[in-house]
Amino acid sequence: MQSLRSISFHSAARGLFDDAAVLEIGGRHLVLTHDMVVEGVHYLPTDPPADIAWKLVAVNLSDLAAKGARPVGLLTGYCLSGDAEWDRAFIGGLAEAATAFDAPLLGGDTVAVPSGSARVLGLTAIGESNAAPARSGARPGDLLFVTGTIGDAGAGLAVARGEREGPALLAERYRRPQPRLAAGQRLAPIVHAMMDVSDGLLIDAFRMGQASKARLLIDLAQVPLSAAYLSMNGADRSARIYAAQAGDDYELLFAAPPSARDSIEAIAADLGLPITMIGKVCEGSGLVLQDDGEDMPLPDRLGYEHGA
Repeated sequence: MQSLRSISFHSAARGLFDDAAVLEIGGRHLVLTHDMVVEGVHYLPTDPPADIAWKLVAVNLSDLAAKGARPVGLLTGYCLSGDAEWDRAFIGGLAEAATAFDAPLLGGDTVAVPSGSARVLGLTAIGESNAAPARSGARPGDLLFVTGTIGDAGAGLAVARGEREGPALLAERYRRPQPRLAAGQRLAPIVHAMMDVSDGLLIDAFRMGQASKARLLIDLAQVPLSAAYLSMNGADRSARIYAAQAGDDYELLFAAPPSARDSIEAIAADLGLPITMIGKVCEGSGLVLQDDGEDMPLPDRLGYEHGA
């Protein structure tokens, strides 16, 4: 990644430290993002093809949501492996997701791969935003919020693998995440920094702090957990740490001034979406974790690491 950053000169790239590129053309913010999913890494080989397609669309649109963007269209990179039934089911799921999020397919490319190869699926999402907050804008004194609930997809992965028994809703959260597009569009004009929670709440908060040159404090006791998650894992400290480390939630993490709190509560009420204050932004650097106001050591693993 560092090598790629050394050649990303255009200001739209934001140094490759953000969720998406933001290209300003004639006063408009064009938001561009590209994510891939890999068989055996981002999804299970046994996952239904339609769900894999949905997830591919959703993870890209989640990046648009973090920039407050409205989807304009999609470009797909698709590998044909010779399994026509799988391909038909995947394309059906792609159509379903594109329709659900009003994100039409504009084009892309298909390639044939050797039979038995792990599938690598890519998608580019294009959006338009009036305000595109970076993850680097958090300021000391800001409050830290997250949408929805945390940890459901991580628990759902364990259910999908057959490692644990738990509510089917959790596996659904893993397989079919919901990008917070409406929330992102409403929040973008009033927040200082925003990003989606893809690799885990703790590691993504750490990254926001790094980008913003600030210290983020999270109170574990305030991290919102769903009833389904609680029924499977309970609410003790280890369960909350597990939730905060887990990836694939695709909720929005954002920093906003205290003066925006009433507006945030109104947005949550209008959308019927929980938005919870989980901490604050402080002077300094790094990540501080508390549990009900008591400082605690960071776990050895904050979340999913992509590597170099």
